[in-house]
Amino acid sequence: MVRSSFEMIDPEKRKNNKEEIPWEHYKERYEALDPEEVSLRCKVDYDEAAGGFAIQLMGVSYRVSHPEFIVTTEENGFAALRDTYPAKILVARYLIEGRYTPSTGNFVTYRDVPWGELYFRNFQGRCLARLAYGFGSRLEEFSRSLEKIGGRRVKTGDAGYEFSFINHVNLQFILWRGDEEFPPSSQILFSDNVTSAFSAEDMAVIGDVSISTLKAMCDAEKKRQEK
Repeated sequence: MVRSSFEMIDPEKRKNNKEEIPWEHYKERYEALDPEEVSLRCKVDYDEAAGGFAIQLMGVSYRVSHPEFIVTTEENGFAALRDTYPAKILVARYLIEGRYTPSTGNFVTYRDVPWGELYFRNFQGRCLARLAYGFGSRLEEFSRSLEKIGGRRVKTGDAGYEFSFINHVNLQFILWRGDEEFPPSSQILFSDNVTSAFSAEDMAVIGDVSISTLKAMCDAEKKRQEK
C-alpha cells in the first residue's frame, strides 16, 4: 500500500509543523505592529528598556520584546508563554487584534459568545471534558495550583476558583467530583470583556493553555514530593 506524504511524516514533526507554521505567520504580523498603538489599544504597558510589553499570564509576569517577540521572565519552572507555541500564538493574537474593555464583573459561558454555539462541541471535548477528567478526582491538587497563581475560591461546585488568565481577562474553573452514579463534570466561565480581546476560537485555546499549565504545575509538585 502506498502511503500519502502526510501519513509518512513523523508524528512529532507533524505536531511541530502544526504549531510552528501558524507561529511564523503571527510572528510576522506581530513584527509589523506599532508598540505605542498596541499599548493604548490593549492597555498593556510597553517599556523597551525593561524588555517590551508587560504580560501577566496565569500568575507569571513576562516581558515580550518588539519586534522580535523574545520572552523574558524570572520564573524558573514551567512558564507557558516562554515554553509553548499555543501560548505564544495566543498572546501574539491578543496584541495584534485584541482591545481592552473593562469587565462589569459578570461572567459568561462559552455558548454565550459569538460563534460559541458553533464551536461548542470542540470546546466541550478540548476543555470541559479534559478539565473534568483531569482534575475531578484531584480536587486538592487543583485547589493548591489555583491558589498558587492567586486564584480566589467561588461558591459554585465542589471546587471553584476565579483567576486572572491574562492581564484584564479572568476565568472561573468549576469542578464537581464524580461518584458511583455520575462522572466528574466541569464549567469554565469567562469575564464578560473576553470578546473584546479574543475570538471564540481563541477562547478554546485559553482553556487548553490554562489546563495544560495547571497540569504542568501539578506534575512538578508531584516530582518535588517524590524526591
